[in-house]
Amino acid sequence: MKKYLVAALLLLTGPVMAEAPIPVEDFVRHATYSTVKISPDGEYLAMTVDREGQDVLTVLRTKDLGVVNVNQLPNEKSVGSFYWVSANRLMFNSIRKVGRYAQPFGTGEWYGVNADGSQPRPLVFRGTRGATERGKQVGNESFSLLDTLKDDPDNVIMSVNYPRSSEGAGTEVVLFDVISARRKSLGRAPRENCSIALDHDKSVRYAVCYDDEDAEGNFDTHNELYERQADGSWTLLNSSKSSGKRLSVLGTSGDGRIYATESDGKGTEAFGIIDPATGGFKRLFHDPVSDPSGYVVATDNETILGVITMPGAPRVTMVEESHPDAELYASLAASFPGRFVDFSSATRDGNQVIVSVYSDSDPGELYLYDREAGKARFLMRNRSWLDPSRMASVKSFAMKSRDGLTLYGYLTIPKGSDGRDMPMIVNPHGGPMGPRDSWGFNSEAQMFASRGYAVLQVNFRGSGGFGKGFEDMAYGQWDTGIMNDILDATHWAINEGYADKDRICIYGASFGGYASMMAPAREPGLYSCAFGYVGAYDAEIQMTKSDTSDREGGRRYLYRALGATKEERSAMSPVNHADKITLPVYLAAGARDARCPPENTEAMSAALTAAGNPPEGMIIQSGEMHGFYKEENNLRLYTEMLAFFDRHIGGKSNVGDPAASE
Repeated sequence: MKKYLVAALLLLTGPVMAEAPIPVEDFVRHATYSTVKISPDGEYLAMTVDREGQDVLTVLRTKDLGVVNVNQLPNEKSVGSFYWVSANRLMFNSIRKVGRYAQPFGTGEWYGVNADGSQPRPLVFRGTRGATERGKQVGNESFSLLDTLKDDPDNVIMSVNYPRSSEGAGTEVVLFDVISARRKSLGRAPRENCSIALDHDKSVRYAVCYDDEDAEGNFDTHNELYERQADGSWTLLNSSKSSGKRLSVLGTSGDGRIYATESDGKGTEAFGIIDPATGGFKRLFHDPVSDPSGYVVATDNETILGVITMPGAPRVTMVEESHPDAELYASLAASFPGRFVDFSSATRDGNQVIVSVYSDSDPGELYLYDREAGKARFLMRNRSWLDPSRMASVKSFAMKSRDGLTLYGYLTIPKGSDGRDMPMIVNPHGGPMGPRDSWGFNSEAQMFASRGYAVLQVNFRGSGGFGKGFEDMAYGQWDTGIMNDILDATHWAINEGYADKDRICIYGASFGGYASMMAPAREPGLYSCAFGYVGAYDAEIQMTKSDTSDREGGRRYLYRALGATKEERSAMSPVNHADKITLPVYLAAGARDARCPPENTEAMSAALTAAGNPPEGMIIQSGEMHGFYKEENNLRLYTEMLAFFDRHIGGKSNVGDPAASE
């Protein structure tokens, strides 16, 4: 009788005793918002929202979050950057999404509209127009907004780039009418490939100009800093090629100080200011491990309060402790322990502040802080359907590579796990030079963890954020130095007791896809399966078919990154090591991917098949580019991926399994 009573109780209490796994759909669902800005007078909130893969600009009333207007562009174009140019008017540009792992492509078009949707105006566009709008028509020029001019509701300052050759573009700064689009030149850059910084009076003051070629004609990055004189001429203040110092201007503070960064081209960047009398750099902050990953900016949107560094979890070092906003920031940060707090935007008087809060387990929330009342009002969550209490924890770590480098990374540990002998997915990031893994909410890693997998992410040599010298170590080292770092990180996780050595798979996208094939070729037997996504597996395809190969600077980059000779490129291409890749493989790519063309994936599949190890599956997704955007395509991708991992390392958790309660 007791046996049957226990069984009956299990039937009655089962649904209460165990939660069902979070659906994959919830992890691939697009976030509620991307960027949120409050209007200068505080009456409205503007935000970009994804609508079936297309970003629209939505305006809400601040007081009740009621929808005022939705701006959706035709022909599947998305809203990119947007700005409040007065209390009631917005300007925004249009973009086309080209894949999750590639920067959106700007169409070159700009629009203006009032908060309520009235007076919509195309301000900059391409193509033939009627006589009344011909002044807004442009050729190959591209515009970016430099300053909204708080005291001038009719004009903004914009930077205009004019392509001159495959090697560079000229830059002009213009005063731009937000209704008529009339433009007045305020100055031109001293040479090609420059960005412009304004001074406190909104005059053209500094130009930072870039080169991607060294004295021998090889790929390398250098810059020059110029200062504009009262007569309109330019004076060279610094050249990294001659001085060895890389000096860049960030912007101007509310009291006129010129913010800048400086590095020796090897170590990390220092933050400071430029002496306007001498052009010299005064250091205010420097971390020997981490470049500044961002800045805490005051409510005036000009003054830098603190520097953010991120070797692991983010750390804020205040450089303006006496500023009134510094005390406010410290108070808000203390109110959200374990989470990162930032000022998203503020009203012109600084009395109402949009505060962004997020963590490694929380996708993010927005609050409206009322300075006079001293209270914060909750506004919205970015992914309200994901419960932070059910998310995995993320451990920051540091380890030594085989050649003595200190490497930093993140280990995601499934909720409820003791963190020992876990089935693990090694997840190298893309790039490899420049991008990095960062602290924060990672929906992909959280999805894997929800199925019982630990996720290992290491910032191998070449990753951004640790100084140019660390980044430069990756050139010519894709299959050697970088692979050593990934392999060493895998062994670190095993030796520390985190990973079950017999249940480890490797998965990555872009360069991470390359690594998912090359690491198993370098050390057969370490991994139990490999999933390559939008990867670069054949250097010759990258040299001839990728969009990187379309321009001279891109080709210089490829020669330095992949190898100057065909023999070098052949040796580092996974397609030529298929005979060593004996573990189960799955491949996926976007049919329209220009960065890592799908011919890479087809060639990898053919090479594996010829070696007697055909992929268990392959997805070439129509309509998708460098990383999938559409939710239904991501749902298919990750459903297939999780099933693949489950077959080979069996990480599926017992959450929701009634047998687990017996």
